[in-house]
Amino acid sequence: MSVKDIEFILNSTDIHPDSEIKGSISVSYPGRYDGVVINTQISDSNEHIIYKSYNGKKISQNVSRLFINKDVMPENKAEFTAMISFIPKQEHEIKFRASIIEQHKEIESQIIFAKYFI
Repeated sequence: MSVKDIEFILNSTDIHPDSEIKGSISVSYPGRYDGVVINTQISDSNEHIIYKSYNGKKISQNVSRLFINKDVMPENKAEFTAMISFIPKQEHEIKFRASIIEQHKEIESQIIFAKYFI
């Protein structure tokens, strides 16, 4: 069994409105890379997740896609916080995808599915 080049963890896969979502990414990719990107899709919805911070640094603008430069990833690790605010009328599936990026190309990614509900 091979070790993955990216390890992606969420504190919970049960997500509720206005609750803080915390996640961490650890990269063990041996080559050069530029950083990691986190994309999120909320099924059956036009709503977005809002990333609040990474590695303790607050994000001022509302971004629904988060890029973290390797230069700000001590020991090739990153932690982030995010939030979803809309009130769901039904349960939604959320797809989180963390990818290692090198020169605008995706090297490897890991996907986590979560549920969003009241």
